[in-house]
Amino acid sequence: MVKKAPRRTAERILEVTLALFNRFGEPNVSTTLISAELGISPGNLYYHYPAKDELINSLFDRYESALNELLNASDGVRDVEDAWFFMHSLFELIWQYRFLYRDLNDLLSKNRRLETHFQSVLKNKTRAVKALLDGMSRSGAITIDSREVEATATSMVVVLTYWLSFEYVRDPRRALEPENAQAALLRGAQHVLNLLAPYLEQNQRQHLLKLVGAYNEADKLN
Repeated sequence: MVKKAPRRTAERILEVTLALFNRFGEPNVSTTLISAELGISPGNLYYHYPAKDELINSLFDRYESALNELLNASDGVRDVEDAWFFMHSLFELIWQYRFLYRDLNDLLSKNRRLETHFQSVLKNKTRAVKALLDGMSRSGAITIDSREVEATATSMVVVLTYWLSFEYVRDPRRALEPENAQAALLRGAQHVLNLLAPYLEQNQRQHLLKLVGAYNEADKLN
């Protein structure tokens, strides 16, 4: 068997940093803790990432790249089934980088690059949700007045962006623990898509209710 090459140190640093940020929150994780968790010297860490902001920016770049690729899929959404899968995929990505959303306001106040780039993230999310609404409208899954599109898309993006913050406030000790991920993601997707309920064609509305019910039952069994 051919042995795998050892992972590069820079890659390992990012993986461990992401795990620590997600578990404890970025403000509570120092570079000293990161180097200790990795079992490397602080000097080795600084060689690859001379400042904590460089770790944050590198992780954000990965998130933004994955997000933009996923948002492109909004053009293919035609019905509730597609929308459910799309939203759940978005929430799964947000969960992978949940420290960004858990500590969003604090991060933006300290990091100018994140401040400007996250504005682009919101614009891209809104553009993608509008594309979703357009595709569902053209397929007959929803009926929505063009004057309502902007407000509906904005509301969906607000829930999408701040859902994990809501979960954290609701249950600070357990909400962002891995064992609670699936339930949190399902609730988020459900509440985003519930904003479409007034516009859904009757069969599509019933299908959404069935999807929610099925996933809720599956969650109870886990």
